[in-house]
Amino acid sequence: MRILIYGAGVIGCLYATLFSKVGFDTTIYARGRRLESFKQNGLLYFKNKNIKKANVNIIHKLEDNDIYDFVFLTVKTNQIHVALEELKNNNSPNIVTMVNTLEKYDVWGKICGKGRIIPAFPGAGGSFEGNILKAALTPSIIQATTFGEINGNKSKRLSQLAILFKKSHIPYKIEKDMHAWQLCHLAMIVPIADAYYEAGVPEKAGEDKELMKKTAISIKKNLDSLCKLGVMLTPKKMKVLHMLPVQILSIGLRFTFRSEFGNTFMYQHSMKALDEMRVLHNQFYSYVESGGVRN
Repeated sequence: MRILIYGAGVIGCLYATLFSKVGFDTTIYARGRRLESFKQNGLLYFKNKNIKKANVNIIHKLEDNDIYDFVFLTVKTNQIHVALEELKNNNSPNIVTMVNTLEKYDVWGKICGKGRIIPAFPGAGGSFEGNILKAALTPSIIQATTFGEINGNKSKRLSQLAILFKKSHIPYKIEKDMHAWQLCHLAMIVPIADAYYEAGVPEKAGEDKELMKKTAISIKKNLDSLCKLGVMLTPKKMKVLHMLPVQILSIGLRFTFRSEFGNTFMYQHSMKALDEMRVLHNQFYSYVESGGVRN
């Protein structure tokens, strides 16, 4: 199986490392400083405090006839149209969009070709220390790598994707309604990112009890708004968050914000993707206020 990772950020490089580690033919499409770093050193990553080098191919140009079984699109929300425009002439059949967005999937299909998009979202986080990847998968109980067909049906390619993740030791979940999943995910992560941006000292946001209470109220209000719009809360943990009293949820948020998990999977992403999170903030609240109308 041939795999292309389009986007050489933390997420793309982590998945590339995991795929290549079990023998899949894995290529990363990189540009700019990351490309120059790869040319000099390859893809370096930490494993048990040791530095390893991933067995991946690096390209800086994608040919139309360079065919991959799956293309993983691991870019920011505001970069996806440019990426899809470039991919539309490439003949690879499946584009796994590991991007959080509320934009209609058929808009993406019109750009790159109908039937190629597989909506997905990663279960991972981390950072680069210099040119060395320091990242990890999210505990599966919190968030596995999630994907599904736009129409919610089962398909042969979903089974193939599941095999790819299983062999690569990546926890995964096939979701029937990726749009509902994306909405619920945004209902939670938008207030979390907003809390970091509102805090005087972002890395200490979890120490502010009033801010954590405000964040808990926002999460519950967002989930309540989705329920009123007829959106199914998914996965099950969203139903639990929706039912939790504000006081209990705010205590949980204080603990999570101050944990190593919070630092790795929440704080680092929020601070490095401020522009993207602002876009997602506006998209989500526009969706809710318009009564469930997507752009």
